[in-house]
Amino acid sequence: MPDIDFWYSIGSTYSFLTIMRLDDWCAEHQAQVNWRPFDVRAVMSEQKNIPFAGKPVKSAYMWRDIERRAAKYHIHAKLPAPYPISNLELANQVALLGIREGWGKSFTQNLYRIWFEDGIEAGSENAISEALFRCQLDPLPVMARARSPEIETALKAETETAVALGVFGAPSFVTRGEVFWGDDRLEDALSWARVGHVV
Repeated sequence: MPDIDFWYSIGSTYSFLTIMRLDDWCAEHQAQVNWRPFDVRAVMSEQKNIPFAGKPVKSAYMWRDIERRAAKYHIHAKLPAPYPISNLELANQVALLGIREGWGKSFTQNLYRIWFEDGIEAGSENAISEALFRCQLDPLPVMARARSPEIETALKAETETAVALGVFGAPSFVTRGEVFWGDDRLEDALSWARVGHVV
């Protein structure tokens, strides 16, 4: 079965739902998913798309929708979480460095717990440091490496790759050249990966 690329961006609220259930989902469905952090804010800025800021009715719906879906998946969340986050780029640069070194998934899961369970804004250095501590990593040298020109350039390149594939938001799943946008499209992406159509 072709792999599914999971394009996510720390800062995306709906990505919380996927990030917190994906390990169990993969085990249940015997699926392989590649975690691909990118900068969704850069993509949305290019599209002049401001999803929730200044839109109180839409924002209220988003938090209620996440609350309903989190309950469905038995995921704990204290809502609303702080939003939007400040340093989206740094959080995703750390995640990308971690994906390269094998601890990125754990870092991402820990950071989302800190954001959605502890109520600490995920772009803050306090939240990023705590997530790294939970991965048994020293935050200062890790963040210094994440701020390097190499990782900054790598995140931009990953974001450009995502756009070239047709990704315009997070979470998105790409398999067999098809894009499925939204946590609720994960099952459709699996169907496409396995049989080339949605069942």
